[in-house]
Amino acid sequence: MNKILIANRGEIAVRIIRACKEMNIKTVAIYSEIDKDAMHTRLADEAICIGPAISTKSYLNFKNIIEAANITGADCIHPGFGFLSENSEFAKICEESNIKFIGPSYKVIELMGNKSNAKELMKSAGVPVIPGSEGSIKDVNVAKKLVDKIGYPVMLKAAAGGGGKGIRIVNEPEELEANYNIVKQEAKISFNDDEIYMEKFIKNPRHVEIQILADEHGNVIHLGERDCSIQRRNQKIIDETPSTAIDDKLRNKMGEAAIKAAKASKYSSCGTIEFLVDNDKNFYFMEMNTRIQVEHPITEMRTGIDIVKHQIKIAAGEELKIKQKQVKFQGHSIECRINAENPEKKFMPCPGKIVGLNLPGGNGIRIDTAIYEGYEIPPTYDSMIAKIITHGETRNEAISKMKRALEETVIEGVNTNIDFLFEIIKNPNFIRGNFDTSFIEKEILKEQKQ
Repeated sequence: MNKILIANRGEIAVRIIRACKEMNIKTVAIYSEIDKDAMHTRLADEAICIGPAISTKSYLNFKNIIEAANITGADCIHPGFGFLSENSEFAKICEESNIKFIGPSYKVIELMGNKSNAKELMKSAGVPVIPGSEGSIKDVNVAKKLVDKIGYPVMLKAAAGGGGKGIRIVNEPEELEANYNIVKQEAKISFNDDEIYMEKFIKNPRHVEIQILADEHGNVIHLGERDCSIQRRNQKIIDETPSTAIDDKLRNKMGEAAIKAAKASKYSSCGTIEFLVDNDKNFYFMEMNTRIQVEHPITEMRTGIDIVKHQIKIAAGEELKIKQKQVKFQGHSIECRINAENPEKKFMPCPGKIVGLNLPGGNGIRIDTAIYEGYEIPPTYDSMIAKIITHGETRNEAISKMKRALEETVIEGVNTNIDFLFEIIKNPNFIRGNFDTSFIEKEILKEQKQ
């Protein structure tokens, strides 16, 4: 690998550029017109504009990105997360253009990107799955017959979905047809694919995912779990490792299941197997993310393994040098996602100019961000502007460090969710590890309404 083009923006682009610099690999940043002064354009060896602010004409524009790679002589493309990171068509075009896509093959992305097909593959591989439809549901009458078998409540989900979009919970028969039509429509609009599937709704579960690394030579290891249960509208807000919901016996079983899942799909790259864990400690495959995750830093903090560097090495055809028994887990790590939004106004995005900035530091603190004083947060993209990651010998120490870090963080000129994050971190039930995916709705938002 001589030169990597990063087909992304923001903090993940900065994160990838830093890894490349440490590996002595040249980098190319792409940017939209509104991102001309973004940090990733300054840190990369080269930067090239690929279109106007709207993402469909820039960061989602296959033709312009491939052309940028050709113009700059980049022989690889790293997609980061979001945008084109799980787009099988883009990965295929990279392959056809003799540009290495840093991720799994387009065939694997296509297979695992269709949630209903992925579920069937996991079932055949002996990985526990949530009871539900065998593949996609063709019409509402099929949905009605299936729900008679598995019982309410159920979830209707877009087969090509992700990011919390195209999901509806149905609690009773009267709601089924209307929600079926809504999910079909949302799936078509969001993913250009109106296939949907159904599964039993697991009430108040924990969302626990397993990070894996797999090379092209059939070697697969897992790097432990991350608990992503602190969510708002299916969007993760706080992540931590290890999870307080599982013991070592269950942890090992989930790790083994994740490795089975990777091998069944002939996976090669870094990836994440996401599970739901119910109140009886049963776990079920939910989906596989075929990319680097937003929350990958907590795993890096706890294992000392640089996931992005390994992702690049795997794409270069190198064999994994780490064996499962060599993976060492130390301490506890937590990540908080800082968004430019106003929690008091229904989390409305708040773009604008940062006029004052102080980021925390000290032992066990990591900041992944692309903001700086004077930076203008554009209104065009995702509102996440930074991630604070802490690491301590114990969970209580990691929480204490996060409290301090949030108190030290000053971002002036725009509204952020920092105070909202602090409310979660200091909540007694969060501190006790007593929470599930409904925590924010039950504990924080309900309290604010009173």
